[in-house]
Amino acid sequence: MHYQNPVIRGFHPDPSICRVGKDYYLVTSSFEYFPALPIFHSTDLVNWEQVGNALTEDRQLDLSHSRESGGIWAPTIRYSDGMFYITVAMETSQVNQVNQFHNFIIHAKDIRGPWSDPVFVQVGGIDPSMLFENGKMYYCTNDSRGETRETVKAGVVDPMTGEILEPFRAVWHGEGGGWTEAPHLYHIGDWYYVFCAEGGTLFGHHEVCGRSRNIYGPYENCPHNPILTNRNDTKKRTSSTGHGDLVCDPDGNWWMVHLGRRPGITSDLTQLGRETFLTPVAWKDGWPVIADSRAHIEEDGPLTVQQRPWPARKDDFSDPAWPLWWQFDRNPDLSHFSRGNGRLTIRPFGHKPEEMRTEGLICTSQPDFDFRLETDLNFDPAREGEEAGVMAFLTHDFYAFFGLQRQDGKLRLFLERKMDDLDLFPLCEETDQTKVRLVMEGAKDFYRFGLQNADGSVQWKTQMSSRFLSDTVVGRCFTGTMVGLYAESREVPGTAAVFTNFILGHGADSPSA
Repeated sequence: MHYQNPVIRGFHPDPSICRVGKDYYLVTSSFEYFPALPIFHSTDLVNWEQVGNALTEDRQLDLSHSRESGGIWAPTIRYSDGMFYITVAMETSQVNQVNQFHNFIIHAKDIRGPWSDPVFVQVGGIDPSMLFENGKMYYCTNDSRGETRETVKAGVVDPMTGEILEPFRAVWHGEGGGWTEAPHLYHIGDWYYVFCAEGGTLFGHHEVCGRSRNIYGPYENCPHNPILTNRNDTKKRTSSTGHGDLVCDPDGNWWMVHLGRRPGITSDLTQLGRETFLTPVAWKDGWPVIADSRAHIEEDGPLTVQQRPWPARKDDFSDPAWPLWWQFDRNPDLSHFSRGNGRLTIRPFGHKPEEMRTEGLICTSQPDFDFRLETDLNFDPAREGEEAGVMAFLTHDFYAFFGLQRQDGKLRLFLERKMDDLDLFPLCEETDQTKVRLVMEGAKDFYRFGLQNADGSVQWKTQMSSRFLSDTVVGRCFTGTMVGLYAESREVPGTAAVFTNFILGHGADSPSA
């Protein structure tokens, strides 16, 4: 049956999957965003619903010392004896240009939580993984300390305490493609398999594997490695594929979830970041085989149901609880946000986004190139420099902010474009409207901004290229563009900005519009 990648759209990288009966559960990286570790559920592998976030309390996760693209990296989810487990690496800081990481494990009986507080595992490396077998949990990472080449190591760990029960050993060195990461161990039939990604997470990314009769090796390399890569795909319909995790469906069909990037304005620029792909896996002579060794946007596989269009995200702010898809840039001060009775009020408490904190922003991943965001804003700023509206945000140096502001004593409709050391205001128009319906619409190559009229038509005010919201322009950027609501003020507290009727749906050019 035909389906389309990615199966989870927008910034959702480093997917890991497990199956319990007929149910699949998937978790992705969240980096500096909170709540962390979004969890998805599916019964068919192509239609996914977010059912939770694993880290929702400040005591579980403190992101205040995490820089952009730091925080939570590359989780693995597994199920054993009635318990779900997630292990993950956290980048907490950088000292002398060296990243500082900690690996930890959390657990829950119910996938929706509550999840335990983390227990830490005193082992190096990142992208940890787990294999439960014969009453033991084998834990592996890409810990290369003490080695002359990049290495996957495995040992036995108590999943409830993090205590190392059997020492870690070097089990595999991959294919030598560099940046060995995301190792996973599986026991399939008579063989143990080790999978990992190499080549870095951008255009040289690829997935390799080996097998052994013994969990600790030695592992022989697959004769047709890499088993997955789009590094030489001249069609450039997708790139950067790798970081895979295997799952077998109830009918015995094998699949790999992995990350990939869709090209945007050019083949190497995308504002969506890395997304979650699904690729069928066959077996030949005891080795995994992927057709053409490539991932495809248009794909066919042994599915049982049709893929549905991605659902719009709507919030009328009637419920005091936040829908699961909303996220903050690091741990929020919730006293400045209040929701309920059809209103979201943001009381500005920070001026301009910063690398270690962007206050006053509530956001969600941009779900596709073609999208449309609408919201009603009621805002009459009292002081100079107070601003509120909608934002497309990649980092503190790369964003677009459209809304109302008080400047030179006057109320203005504005667009701010922040592009590294350029901070431009291509729109700055006086207005007497303190109640407006803001519209932001996206496409592969541009964003445009306008006001919706009473008859539903839109008065478009300005547009901008999508180029400067592309992750490769930023440099070290593992996230994708987030869109949402934002308010800032030079003085604290600022004038309250009141939002109603948030809708994030398909854009005019989308086939699902």
